[in-house]
Amino acid sequence: MVKYIVKRVLYSALILLIVSMLLYLLVRCLPIDYVENKFLAQTNAGQISPEELNRIKALYGLEDSSFWGICRGYWKWLTAVFHGDLGTSFKYNMPVTEAISRHMWVSFGIALAAFILQYAISIPLGIKAATNQYGVVDYVTTVFAMIGISFPSFFIAILLIKVFSIDLGWFPMQGLQDANFTGTGIELLFNQLWHIILPMLAITIVSIGGLMRHTRTNTLEVLNQDYIRTARAKGLSERTVIYKHVFRNTMVPIVTMMAGVIPSLFGGMMILEQVFSLPGIGQMAYGALKEGDIPFIMGYNMFIAILTVIGTLLSDITYMIVDPRIKITK
Repeated sequence: MVKYIVKRVLYSALILLIVSMLLYLLVRCLPIDYVENKFLAQTNAGQISPEELNRIKALYGLEDSSFWGICRGYWKWLTAVFHGDLGTSFKYNMPVTEAISRHMWVSFGIALAAFILQYAISIPLGIKAATNQYGVVDYVTTVFAMIGISFPSFFIAILLIKVFSIDLGWFPMQGLQDANFTGTGIELLFNQLWHIILPMLAITIVSIGGLMRHTRTNTLEVLNQDYIRTARAKGLSERTVIYKHVFRNTMVPIVTMMAGVIPSLFGGMMILEQVFSLPGIGQMAYGALKEGDIPFIMGYNMFIAILTVIGTLLSDITYMIVDPRIKITK
């Protein structure tokens, strides 16, 4: 077991190194330059000469866009990372680690609540649909699952805003709290919770369909196994058969899907955070990407890559808990 984990960690380190190289190359090749965007008006007006612009680029380390210049920039970034420094964000003018740690918790809170709702709704409905195949419940859940899968997240978000914010006036449209709110403590908490209900519902509706269909398909496959027919022949109740034998064996594919839960919890939702004007890490990453903020883009993407690797490793280990027949020996 320990040998397997050490080997996976070493493989993961190699994967992260390759990912960082590809990310840096792609970011430096983007048709976006932070300095040129920032001083575009002054450059067009002739207030800044090309020489002065190049001098400013040198301050940001963007003066050389040749292959060797990109390689030197990557090496400088990589050595700084090994010293625990992800650099300073061009756009936000603060250390990347501070920007990520300060804003990721907004995204985490919303995503965690949506994740709990998603699994609490999808798995029971998926099992119910499978045990009532071609029945009313199966058809109704299939329709709602297809709606959730088919519509993009921003459409669901705008629809929720139209119905519950504009037409009914039940929930606020945007922001994490009221603009004129001055309360603290428990009042502030409830005000913020009231603001994240619609974003949480939007994420849940978008995510629920895929997991529900996945659970239904796996449950149907297990229901046709010989040991399920044997359990029924022994006289076990249908509830015992479903939730003790069937459900446990459908967990392995579901655990595989959970490998991406950790990065999704901390990574934010770029589009939805834009629609709801939430100060989460997703909105910051989107703003940094639009302006070519290389340090923040690199730090954010490496943060997500590390979380993905951790999630995959935890998923592999969880297999043994869900199904004791699985033994990791290599």
